[in-house]
Amino acid sequence: MQLTPPVLKVQMIPVDQTNLDIYVAIGTRSYRQHYLHLWENEDPTPYIAHGLTQEAVKREQEDQNNQHFLIQYEGDTVGILKLVKDCGIDEIPKETALKAEKIYLLQEHSGKGLGKLVLQYIEEYSRSIQKKIVWLDTMQKGNPILFYQKNGYVIKRESEVTLLGAKPSEKPMWILTKNL
Repeated sequence: MQLTPPVLKVQMIPVDQTNLDIYVAIGTRSYRQHYLHLWENEDPTPYIAHGLTQEAVKREQEDQNNQHFLIQYEGDTVGILKLVKDCGIDEIPKETALKAEKIYLLQEHSGKGLGKLVLQYIEEYSRSIQKKIVWLDTMQKGNPILFYQKNGYVIKRESEVTLLGAKPSEKPMWILTKNL
């Protein structure tokens, strides 16, 4: 008898006024779990104030180009996702590119294959709105770069964290792209 592995199912729930507080709480918690080492005195306040407060997310949602989602798995909210629908970079026009700006999973749900499913969702969504390229930023240090490369993303060029308070040694980033 051959056993087949269970099929993981994730859902992307659009963020609105009824679940904005969950998005902010899960986003802040997951960010703190994974990225404190990037910040002077392990204080990510500049990043959280920039994009993970209710006011910041409400402001982003005023622009219909920004899409925010809760990532749910087996009925639990396990992470957040932010997409920027029309977002070109360098020679790539906004009409053909989508940026995956935030992909954060709670630490206790990392390593279960959910990240791969989230990338698949992003790519399917991108195709559905006629995008040819998905791009994102990731830190040069650590495992995420390997994860993205394993899933078909390639290094386009260097970038860096520009927010005040980031440790100079942690600022280097890669911009990665994937042709769809």
